[in-house]
Amino acid sequence: MHREKFSSRLGFLLISAGCAIGLGNVWRFPFITGKYGGAAFVLLYLVFLAILGLPIMVMEFSVGRASQKSSALSFDTLEPKGSKWHLHKYTSLAGNYLLMMFYTPIAGWMLIYCWKMLSGAFTGLDAAGVEAVYSGMLSDPLSMTIAMAVVVVGCFAICSFGLQKGVEKITKVMMICLLAIMAVLAIHSLTLSGAKEGLRFYLFPDFSKLSGSGFMDAIFDAMGQAFFTLSIGMGSIAIFGSYIDKKRSLPGEALRITLLDTGVALIAGLIIFPACFTFGVNPDSGPNLIFVTLPNVFISIPGGRIWGTLFFIFLLFAALSTVIAVFENILAWWMDLKGWSRKKAVIINGILILVLSVPCILGFNVLSGVQPLGEGSTIMDLEDFIVSNNILPLGSLVYLVFCTSRYGWGWKNFRKEANTGEGLKFPNWIRVYVSYILPIIVLAIFIQGYIAKFFPQLIGG
Repeated sequence: MHREKFSSRLGFLLISAGCAIGLGNVWRFPFITGKYGGAAFVLLYLVFLAILGLPIMVMEFSVGRASQKSSALSFDTLEPKGSKWHLHKYTSLAGNYLLMMFYTPIAGWMLIYCWKMLSGAFTGLDAAGVEAVYSGMLSDPLSMTIAMAVVVVGCFAICSFGLQKGVEKITKVMMICLLAIMAVLAIHSLTLSGAKEGLRFYLFPDFSKLSGSGFMDAIFDAMGQAFFTLSIGMGSIAIFGSYIDKKRSLPGEALRITLLDTGVALIAGLIIFPACFTFGVNPDSGPNLIFVTLPNVFISIPGGRIWGTLFFIFLLFAALSTVIAVFENILAWWMDLKGWSRKKAVIINGILILVLSVPCILGFNVLSGVQPLGEGSTIMDLEDFIVSNNILPLGSLVYLVFCTSRYGWGWKNFRKEANTGEGLKFPNWIRVYVSYILPIIVLAIFIQGYIAKFFPQLIGG
């Protein structure tokens, strides 16, 4: 069967970046940056992005491009006879499903908020009123389910048109709109009265703030963010590797995608921090920043309804670009492994994800008594924990060892594939680092995730 390819390099770059650019950049990045006092944390994050995220991304792309398969068969194609690397395909599929089980409901929230902003639902409300809108949404399973279903059906419909006519065409437009809306919002934010303090907080490093919040905590959070932002480890990057030609080397492409991804995260901060300082909002107010704090900000500025609607459209696009990319990975998995037609894969998975996403929604209301990770936790927290703290780090470890060890695909094969084509090459001198040091760092992130979750007293958190 002929494998579809991207029609353009821009398509490949924007879609791979779309997979990486998600709510983690726009939602998690600003509030973690706020928590650790701004610019010093941003610097740490950029260092870890270069030494952690980039090499693993190149490896995942290489496995995809060399095998010309999704994670369903990429390891089967490249592994030495008799080895068991291919078993990772089941973890990677499970990771993709689990991610979508809580990501599609969140994308649904963005849809609800776009509508609420546009229709003026926040107009005239005080801070408590805005808070009530958020908790009202969480306690209403029906509207959340409808919004989630719109996202799931819409994104699978896009994927049903195929790689070029559906995924590439729509994601390209969406990503260009996303970048344009961001630019407009960032320029607008810089005109606010608190822009100066916001920028000072965000762009001038104050390392004493890092130690104030716990230096080791900051290091692990920066590592974790660098790691999770690129969506590496569960095959959703490998699939796009399998759709590109060999004209360009992979380190250069991975670097461009990482820069796009980071650019979006940094601009999100430019939008949010000046607004926080203008309206006396605490920049580390956690996930509520988006749903409670920012609507308050938009209410109080001229043309706030327009700015607010634009902001949530931009968040919606960031979420949808990831959903479409992961759906494409899931579809390709079944098409590769079982030889299903795209149509069959779309219908079966569409129904499956619609059903699987319901527990996350009910976890905020009907099933709020289910607190799997201790008091106050939700079903969504559990799903997120399994993906972020287990499947991503351990999956990345699989790609790392597979590409560097002679028991896997091996260093020579990996470098030959990564460096095929014009552009930046993967250097040979880095071999000791990626073979021996990087796996230990990834394991440390994995262990730290468990300590932070279950034994916070050990790290003073």
